[in-house]
Amino acid sequence: MKTIWHSLDVSLDTLNELGENTMGAYLGMEFTEIGPNYLRMMMPVDHRTKQPYGLLHGGASVALAETVGSMASALIIDPEKQMCVGMEISANHLRAVKEGYVHAIASPLHIGATSHVWDIRITDDQHKLICVSRLTMAILAKR
Repeated sequence: MKTIWHSLDVSLDTLNELGENTMGAYLGMEFTEIGPNYLRMMMPVDHRTKQPYGLLHGGASVALAETVGSMASALIIDPEKQMCVGMEISANHLRAVKEGYVHAIASPLHIGATSHVWDIRITDDQHKLICVSRLTMAILAKR
């Protein structure tokens, strides 16, 4: 399968280094796999990501979805000529999680010249679907 990425020179270490000193790093997010047409990351379900009932906070799931989808768009564009910014995100929370990790995979639904749309599926450690998200990114020319 042909890759969708602009450069094949990207490593998981590089992606995780880019996330240092960000909300993603504070929440414990970590990129775990780069496929030919998808990007995967995980996040712990712990004191940083739970709401008062002890369940994974929906906002933490949305932050995970936006982080993985935004980075996926950033890997497609030409960073010398373009930048990408989030336009819209939606999420449906399907199942509660109390512990372990959640795993997000971003796959493209649309890769256009001025927008990207990502399908992000978040599962628990038992591969049960806990959240589905759709992220739209605007692709802008650098000035």
